[in-house]
Amino acid sequence: MDRILVTPRSLTLDPPPELQLLAEAGFELVFPPAGRQPNEAELLGLVPGCVGWLAGVEAVSPRVVEAADRLRAISRNGVGLDNLPMRELERRGIRVLKAEGANSIGVAELTIGLMLAALRRIPAADSGIKAGEWPRYRGAEIAGRTVGLVGCGAIGRHVASVTSAMGANVIAYDPFRPDFETSGPFDWRELDDVFREAAIISLHCPPPPGGQPLIDARRLSEMRPRSILVNTARAALIDEDSVRTALDEGRLAAYATDVFAEEPPRPGSFASHSGVIATSHIGGFTEESVGKATRMAIANLLDALSAERVG
Repeated sequence: MDRILVTPRSLTLDPPPELQLLAEAGFELVFPPAGRQPNEAELLGLVPGCVGWLAGVEAVSPRVVEAADRLRAISRNGVGLDNLPMRELERRGIRVLKAEGANSIGVAELTIGLMLAALRRIPAADSGIKAGEWPRYRGAEIAGRTVGLVGCGAIGRHVASVTSAMGANVIAYDPFRPDFETSGPFDWRELDDVFREAAIISLHCPPPPGGQPLIDARRLSEMRPRSILVNTARAALIDEDSVRTALDEGRLAAYATDVFAEEPPRPGSFASHSGVIATSHIGGFTEESVGKATRMAIANLLDALSAERVG
C-alpha cells in the first residue's frame, strides 16, 4: 500500500476526520511523534517509501529529500515554502502544492489581537492582577494611528480592511500592489516610508532572498520611537539581537509575535523578554482554518497523486 507522511503539528496532535479521505483513497498514513515538529533524524526514518507528504512548517533538509525515494508530491497546509529545499525538489521533479488563503482569516485575526494586546498592555495587566497587584497602564487606541503593513496578500488585505474599519490610517508596501478596497483610509507606500511613518508595523511577507533579515538594526533605527512591531509571518524576518536591543533601550514599545527561530523557545530565551508578547504559532490554528487548510491540502495531494498514477 502506498504511504503518505503527515507532519503538521495541528494534524498529528488531534488527527481530524478529513484525513480519512486519504485512507479511503487507499493510502496508509504515517505520523511522526504527535504535537511537535519532527526533526531531521525522525524525517529520515519516516519519509522512505512515502509517495506523498502532507507537510507543515517543519524544516526539510536536502538530506531528507534525498531519502524520499518514492516521493511524488508535497502538499503544504499553508502557503509558506521557505522551510523546503525548492531547488532539490525541482531537480527531483517532486511537485509542491500550497493551500492558498486557507488560514488567512485566522492569522489576520490573531495579528489584530496582538496589535490590541500591545496597545493596551493586556498581558502585563493580566500578569499583574494574577500576582495580586492592580496595574493600570495607560494604553493607546488603534483609531487615528498609522498602521503599516509589509505584504498585502490574503492575510495583509484582511488586516488592512479590519484596521481601517477601526479607524486606523493604513499604509502598505507590496511589490505587486493588489487591487482591493477598505472602508477607511488606505495608501500604498515604498518600503522605507512604511517603516518611517507607521506607529504599528505588521509583517506579512516571506524573508528576503539571501538569508538577511528584513528587520535589522538599521531598519529599527528608522522606525518611529515607541512603535510596535507585529510578526505573524516568519521568524527569519527579524534579527533577534537587534530587536532585543531596541526593546531594552525603549525605542521599540513592543514586539508581538507568533513565530520564533526555535519552536518551542528555550526558557530564558528571547521569547521571555518583558517587551515580547508571544503566542505559540497559533495563527492558523483555529477550527475554521485547520479544517479549510486540511481539506485543501488533501485535495491538492490527491489530485497530484492521481495524475501521477494516470501518467
